[in-house]
Amino acid sequence: VQLQASGGGLVQAGDSLRLSCTASVGTFSTYAVGWFRQSPGKEREFVAAIGRSGGGIYYADSAKGRFTIFRDNFKNTVYLQMNSLKPEDAAIYYCAAEKYGYGGASGSQLGRYSHWGQGTQVTVSS
Repeated sequence: VQLQASGGGLVQAGDSLRLSCTASVGTFSTYAVGWFRQSPGKEREFVAAIGRSGGGIYYADSAKGRFTIFRDNFKNTVYLQMNSLKPEDAAIYYCAAEKYGYGGASGSQLGRYSHWGQGTQVTVSS
């Protein structure tokens, strides 16, 4: 499966962005999806995960209360709604897919994902 991440951009602190991860495959409902991010000099870190049917939602502590992950399998797309953005949220955001995955806490592990999108840049000015 090929993943296309989009929706990044330059925003001010406190603003919102909605990222999209669209898959090229018609069986996207068989994949759990995770969002990760990486900023310069740092390791790639987990942000949020969602199971195949929209359950199994799990967030990193940094995302809880501000970010929402959801999906529309008819559109082969998983979204990450990001509100109240902070300068420390600035990073390249990547989506990843795990065949027959469940999301949840196990979805926070990078090694579970064999399919990755190319990333979309999020910049947050203070």
